[in-house]
Amino acid sequence: MKSQDILLLLKLSSIGQSAPAMPPLPDAGSRVMQEGAVYSVPESAAPYTMRALAESTGISKSEVSLALQRCYEVGLAKPDRLNSLPRVNASALSEFIIHGMRYVFPVKPAELTRGVPTAWAAPALQGLLVSAEATPPVWPDARGKVKGQAIAPLFKTVCVAIAQDARLYALLALVDAIRIGQARERGIAGERLVAMLQGEL
Repeated sequence: MKSQDILLLLKLSSIGQSAPAMPPLPDAGSRVMQEGAVYSVPESAAPYTMRALAESTGISKSEVSLALQRCYEVGLAKPDRLNSLPRVNASALSEFIIHGMRYVFPVKPAELTRGVPTAWAAPALQGLLVSAEATPPVWPDARGKVKGQAIAPLFKTVCVAIAQDARLYALLALVDAIRIGQARERGIAGERLVAMLQGEL
């Protein structure tokens, strides 16, 4: 697993919760994720193309393809049996993030910098997670408007990926709360993460 795999899975989850249900694809369904396909992709499948996923996450098309393969191999995602679009295994992803993220992708607050609020300081989580830390954690970003302790983002393109996706921002902030929070914060963040990945929030 690589950190971009988790970013891609969270993006796929966000798309799946935001987009309308997609009907089975005729004939070419299994080829939606392939490059250079010469057929019409239904509008509801457009966010799942390699090009769209690369543009929306900042991950290269080749890395999107490799990340998806890794996720299929370990059971964190699988092709939908009706339309072959990638579907996240929400329960497995939740389990991995809650119990493994802080060990596999550890992070520690660093120097003061300007950036984008994350973890309990993110807009979607304010009031839900309260930390004793006075200084908010932020992803370093020259365009950021909040000064806080630098937290290395899960992947270098996170600030690009969240620009047009508030749900993805909330999911990534919850992941960071689990990566850097204390036991109580991890518990609250974990419960909310499960609810979001299951489509309950």
